[in-house]
Amino acid sequence: MFDFVHERKRLVQIVLALIILPFAFWGLDSYQRSGEMEAPATVNDVKVSAQELDEAMRNQQNQFRQMFGENFDSEMFDTPEMKRAVLDRLVEARLLVQSAQSAGLRIGDDDLARIISGVDAFKVNGVFDKQRYEEALASKDLSPAMFEMRLRDDLLGQQVQQDFLQNGYASRAVAENVLRLNEQLRTVAIVELSPQAFMAKTTVDASEVSSYYDSHKKDFELPEKVRAEYVVLSAAELQARQSISAAEIRQYYEAHESEYGIPEQRQAAHILIAITSTAPQTEQDAARKQATDLLRQIKQNPGKFAELAKKHSQDTGSAANGGALDSFGRGMMVKPFEDAVFSMKTGEISEPIKTDFGYHIIKLLAIKSSEALPLEIVRGDIETKLRQQKANDAFAELAENFSNTAYEQSDTLEPAAKLADLKIQQSDWINKGSVPGGIWNAKLLAAIFSEDAVKNQRNTAAIEVAPNMLVAARVLAHQPASVRPLGQVEADILVRLKKMQASDLAIKQGEKMLAEFQAGRVSQATWSQALTISRNRIQPLDEALARKVFQADVASSSPVYLGGKVEGRGYLLVRVDKVTDVSGVEDANLTRYQQQLRRVVGEELFRAFLEDAKANAEIKINVTAETTAQ
Repeated sequence: MFDFVHERKRLVQIVLALIILPFAFWGLDSYQRSGEMEAPATVNDVKVSAQELDEAMRNQQNQFRQMFGENFDSEMFDTPEMKRAVLDRLVEARLLVQSAQSAGLRIGDDDLARIISGVDAFKVNGVFDKQRYEEALASKDLSPAMFEMRLRDDLLGQQVQQDFLQNGYASRAVAENVLRLNEQLRTVAIVELSPQAFMAKTTVDASEVSSYYDSHKKDFELPEKVRAEYVVLSAAELQARQSISAAEIRQYYEAHESEYGIPEQRQAAHILIAITSTAPQTEQDAARKQATDLLRQIKQNPGKFAELAKKHSQDTGSAANGGALDSFGRGMMVKPFEDAVFSMKTGEISEPIKTDFGYHIIKLLAIKSSEALPLEIVRGDIETKLRQQKANDAFAELAENFSNTAYEQSDTLEPAAKLADLKIQQSDWINKGSVPGGIWNAKLLAAIFSEDAVKNQRNTAAIEVAPNMLVAARVLAHQPASVRPLGQVEADILVRLKKMQASDLAIKQGEKMLAEFQAGRVSQATWSQALTISRNRIQPLDEALARKVFQADVASSSPVYLGGKVEGRGYLLVRVDKVTDVSGVEDANLTRYQQQLRRVVGEELFRAFLEDAKANAEIKINVTAETTAQ
């Protein structure tokens, strides 16, 4: 019964953390509000808004920044191709929801409520808290209605995709053939001709170094860089300065006392006889009869409830625990189930209760009464909340003056800093195109490298680098892009050329030895010990060489000699001695292969479904809007 909820808790947490998934979409409310802007795309007359594209681009950029760290290049996102790729995913997401709705799929309010109430980020003392929920969303500038709309659409799209992924087909014969190929073993020995062994035979003169330098000057470029001073105005900084009196804390507590309590919780156990509401009446009658028969047994011996739940309950999540569920409050279960539980006494067992999941026999295990938390326990939370409120108010009052002062007195940051007694800080050297992190987001970096900031040393505008955080910066020193002189890099070039020569020598020697082995002539070589490889365990070979090994016809002549250059390792000679086929196929292993193949087939079916949906949909792409969204 509750597997659906458990499996989707993680999705809610991801949606909350990112606010939208990289390619999920804004709710209907938000993209209708941005209708005055030209939409980058429409899907069957439903808009994909510019705001939606911007948000998806930012989230995708953040994911790549986390993935690549210091190697991340923000300029790769400033291309029409990247924006079009993101927009295509948004179009696909819109099509998924429309397809789900056309098929009559829906995420019910009760299901949505249970999913959201199970998220730890929305709980206080382990219990879903409405105020915490609303505050978490407000911190992301979301209303509950907007968040729930997005989540509902994400779940619908996920449901359509999962229907395909879980219904791919692969026969046992196909799975067995793939298993035998994948787990076939080949016994090999190798000789590795490393470039390092040929370094002593290399010769590089000064003219070669100079020529390489002249033809590869881009490799030795030093990027443009600046050193800057900056001022940060943030609500977080202002928060520490706010003073909160005991009277203010008490006044807030008394005005919000109902929010600082734990609502009544109940714990129940149940036995579920699953049946859908759309099942034929004969099946529904049979399910009700089974539930009634079980209830009769329980009434005869109430102590056997847990034993019968383990044996007969079709809620796999609770059956193993004798039907016991976690404690819950109102609003967390489907209404008929909840109404029954909250009308029962401890130890009481209900008649069969019908819900959309089937028939339930419920036993109330415990009641935990509601209780108010005393002021002493929540004082710290209230003080923090009041500090945040005061800091946000102070930030709002200062933000406009801070921005205006940084702009109007653009030759110094001191007046802007004095507004809120802020410290003027200095950066290290910042390379253009780098991502230092911290306050230095793409917009601030673009401003600090602008012509006005570099040549005229004027303040940048006050730029929002995070919610309730503004930064104004000013260039202190600038170094234009340059090429390192030959004298600084000739030693590096010499080593580079020697390695290139050594690699060429290793490859030539390897190719010569391979030709001798293949011609049947004896060649001097020290082979490694026998190694066994398979198609999914190819080390120490690379993919190209492993492919040659598994294509080799060992049956007609053995051994077979192969070879190839391997990036960074020179040349590998390979002797293929033996092929070992799978002798027997275990059912468990075959089942695993079938499941994997079914998923692969399901993914292909899903892609085919999407392509068909695109072909039959009216999709309009506004190239101008798409390529100008920032």
